[in-house]
Amino acid sequence: MTERVRAQYEAYPYPPRDPRDEAKRLIEGSPSHLLEINHYVFAGERDFRQPFRALVAGGGTGDGTIMLAQHLADRGCPAEIVYLDVSSAARSIAEARARQRNLTNIRFMTASLLDLPALSLGPFDYIDCCGVLHHLPDPAAGLATLAGALKDDGGIGLMVYGALGRIGVYHLQGILRQLAADEPDSARLDLARRLLKQLPASNWFARNPFLGDHLNVGDAGVYDLLLHSQDRAYTIPELTELVGSAGLAITGLIEPWRYEPTSYLTDGALLKRVASLGWLERAGMAESLAGNLKVHICYVVKADRAATAVAQPHDPAMIPVLREGSGIDSAKDLRPGGALTARAEGVEARFALPRRAGPILARIDGRRTMAAIHADLAAGEGARLEWPAFKEEFDRVYGVFNAVNKMFLSRDSNR
Repeated sequence: MTERVRAQYEAYPYPPRDPRDEAKRLIEGSPSHLLEINHYVFAGERDFRQPFRALVAGGGTGDGTIMLAQHLADRGCPAEIVYLDVSSAARSIAEARARQRNLTNIRFMTASLLDLPALSLGPFDYIDCCGVLHHLPDPAAGLATLAGALKDDGGIGLMVYGALGRIGVYHLQGILRQLAADEPDSARLDLARRLLKQLPASNWFARNPFLGDHLNVGDAGVYDLLLHSQDRAYTIPELTELVGSAGLAITGLIEPWRYEPTSYLTDGALLKRVASLGWLERAGMAESLAGNLKVHICYVVKADRAATAVAQPHDPAMIPVLREGSGIDSAKDLRPGGALTARAEGVEARFALPRRAGPILARIDGRRTMAAIHADLAAGEGARLEWPAFKEEFDRVYGVFNAVNKMFLSRDSNR
């Protein structure tokens, strides 16, 4: 990472966070939610009662670090999380957030992920690298460094910028470099804000409604979006190539429904042709159809274990787990044969649910296995419900709720 990038995050730690807010809520997201990690990296089989080592490579002001540390502490997991970032200012904020939560499972270090070979910190069960690779002069070298610090059965959670959803950003970055490449930050920020007020309605940035989150968080957001000195974005094919260059493979894209053309298309002739494509080909097509994916969040593992890394609803002993809330609450508003609606940045998709979706969801409590849910449902109906009929409806419920990132699978209730 260049000295100019390091200086940016010293002056403008991103995202802006107030450690006092930890008393009010835990910021949760993707990647690095523990349910996602278990599902997309460890096939739902990870025993978090055993020691677990994680690296947050480019921890910033601490969102991913604090979430993962809190999740592991809540599980009683004997874990060590190594936080690594080039900015001492960002690290100070992350450390203050950890103190607010009395988290003692984090080791804070100020360094670049490119320093990992010299630091000899690995190997790690899991690595978080969120919003970092696209700021490196050589992202492929950075990812290869991370792969070298990963255990053979471990995985990485990545976030990189999405090219299509950031249309307009790089045009404005180019304009601002032409106008004020080497002036003080205060002057450059002033020019950026002036430029935003003067954009014609036809400008690509002005026509892109998906970028307001950066502009709503003060100088740090404006700087990160429009004045960054090292910044690139990826399409799905480019991301697939980047991951492959490090001997890794993608196991999941978050949220899955946004990466399926069937979320946007209904024409039978089109869908028939889509069905013949591989899943990453479909993901690339969905990106082009939607046009609103400004980031790509994915989980990756070493290529030789990609086929077995993701949890599947094949074993009746698997436990379905909801990301948040209870199954009873999720079932309340569902009518037999109803649908679930997903929305994301201007796009809406409806997913049909089977007749027993409500009763199935109401029995998902993070402890019952698929087999136990089946038995309870069959007993409650007062008639014999055969496993194949139950499984067909369960698979449809699971498929929809996993696609919208609300349901995962685990081997037991302690994992």
